[in-house]
Amino acid sequence: MKGSLSGGVCVVALLGTLVGIAVAAAPQRPRDSASGTDWPQWRGPRRDNLSSDTGLLKQWPKDGPPLAWKAKGVGAGYSSVAVAGGRIYTMGDGEDSSYVHALDLDGKMIWSTKVGRPGGNYEGTRSTPTVAGDRVYALGQWGDLVCLDAASGKEQWRKNLEKDFGGRMMSGWGYAESVLVDGDKVVCTPGGDKGTILALNKDTGAVVWRTKDFKDAAAYSSLVPAEIGGVRQYVQLTDASVVGVAADGGKVLWRAARRGETAVIPTPIVHDNFVWVTSGYGAGCNLFRVTPASGGKFAVQQVYANKDLTNHHGGVVLVGEHLYGTDERQLVCMEFMTGKVAWKNRSVGKGSVTYADGNLYVRSEGNEGRVALVEATPQGYHEKGQFEQPERSDKNSWAHPVVVGGRLYLRDQDVLLCYDVRAK
Repeated sequence: MKGSLSGGVCVVALLGTLVGIAVAAAPQRPRDSASGTDWPQWRGPRRDNLSSDTGLLKQWPKDGPPLAWKAKGVGAGYSSVAVAGGRIYTMGDGEDSSYVHALDLDGKMIWSTKVGRPGGNYEGTRSTPTVAGDRVYALGQWGDLVCLDAASGKEQWRKNLEKDFGGRMMSGWGYAESVLVDGDKVVCTPGGDKGTILALNKDTGAVVWRTKDFKDAAAYSSLVPAEIGGVRQYVQLTDASVVGVAADGGKVLWRAARRGETAVIPTPIVHDNFVWVTSGYGAGCNLFRVTPASGGKFAVQQVYANKDLTNHHGGVVLVGEHLYGTDERQLVCMEFMTGKVAWKNRSVGKGSVTYADGNLYVRSEGNEGRVALVEATPQGYHEKGQFEQPERSDKNSWAHPVVVGGRLYLRDQDVLLCYDVRAK
């Protein structure tokens, strides 16, 4: 495929793995109960990149928090990590296949299981595994979707989004979505004329439903579950639409036209009956109001659109009434309801953002791989420490940081670093 991704199309969403965006209000703890030691999927229990951890360092030492351990051998790729049941799960390419890996909390490899063909325009995996009960679900860059036993890594079933379901991408950087497990369903986005969004039985892989009235190509964003107007639904972003489909049956409940350019990656933010989206290459950000209408449908109205927070793939978080994320050059704080910018600061430049215990963890995608601790406040940029990641690869550090169980996890290709960020 020709063309370049300035900073690359983050295949990360990791890039779904690719990338994402967040929601929920702090300093209040997250609404649903989730173990403080679990981060079972892309962007955490609620897919908002808001950690429930407390008691963390409020100021880092000069050289950053202490490194607890370093693991090698997780392969090439941009996948982040899921942490559940005392184990860490991630993905990466080996020479013969892409793999799902399970490690213990000390970084020791427990098992590795093949997913599918390795490689791609950007070598390596893009997605983050999803852990649900005693199963792990993972999507390879060529559309291979596998269900594995969490204890042993033994394959339970597999599908391919292109071969089995006629999936179609908006462009050729490979599947990057991190699949959603909701109740008894695995929900994902193959894209294409047979239906953009697909629900499978999580135990067997059998088709439950597909969105026959929604046929956009798949982008690189990951689905977000939501309840709007009392109706359970899944919100997704493509290069042509922002859409909500019914969790029961997949019927399109509402849809707004919204043009994305080149690569559409960040995960939507849903807060109350508002949906906020952003993407790079000049597309900018949009806030939509979604309200119940007649006949079981919903009305959708754009509240604002601007280019002040044009996020490529590093993700955005919603903390209280403000959004935090990077554009191509700097960290931005924006008021959620109005789109008004509170402040901008160079910080560590373009990168990815997660939140824990009153602070933002901002990771540069650049060569130094710098990480900063920044207070999550609209009152201005207040940095609490910064350090340079050791053993940097020569690739962009697109894997989003994860903070859970008092630890900061940083994935950089074959290396996984674990830092102790608990206050002493």
